[in-house]
Amino acid sequence: MKILALDTATENCSAALLTDTGVTAREARLTRGHAEQILRMVAEVLGEAGVSLAQLTALAFGRGPGAFTGVRLAASISQGLAFGADLPVVPVSDLRALAQRVLTVSPEARTVLVCNDARMREVYWGAFARGTDGLAMAVLEESVGPPAAVTLPAAWKGAGVHGAGSGFAAYPELEAKLTALGGRVWGQLLPRAEEIARLAAAEVLAGRQVSPDEAVPVYLRDDVARPAALEPVSPGPVTKPRLLS
Repeated sequence: MKILALDTATENCSAALLTDTGVTAREARLTRGHAEQILRMVAEVLGEAGVSLAQLTALAFGRGPGAFTGVRLAASISQGLAFGADLPVVPVSDLRALAQRVLTVSPEARTVLVCNDARMREVYWGAFARGTDGLAMAVLEESVGPPAAVTLPAAWKGAGVHGAGSGFAAYPELEAKLTALGGRVWGQLLPRAEEIARLAAAEVLAGRQVSPDEAVPVYLRDDVARPAALEPVSPGPVTKPRLLS
């Protein structure tokens, strides 16, 4: 299997190629210029691995939530490359990708609350648990709202919950509440293409890839249309939330 993934939803611009022999990746934190850098990164990872677009199994991209322009950029580039090479596409939640990054770097982690800064005094957030296959699975629907509205699944109880994302750095009260419940926060981590590629590989094996014209962004905010074709897949059970307080 060969999966090319890219992500421009946050300031962490990245591309990764997952093959049976490993991962080739590039990433850089940028305040602007994602469009120029992501194309260069894609060319570099393909060239380093000696893989052409025609040899890929699928393309994957961070479908949001995130910066409006960045999410649109990743979707449009993925669509263009996929149409040209006649490849399927796998949109992957950026929140889920960040949860997966925590599960990878912290083997003892079982649950992850992801909060990314959404500006306008809001955060994009979601709750994820480690599945039996080691991959992050959603246990609450992804949401956007003020930090005070962030919730935990009732069964989590707070102890051992890991937090990740720029929302914890932007709103220290979130970190304070989670650590008071016995959690650990990774406030500097951002989503990246490497985890998007790993999650996409499992989606391809399960037959959940889409055609390029269905590879559209997910914004979450009410003032931006959310295409019905990309309702996020929740591979795990949804549990009743409780306030993080």
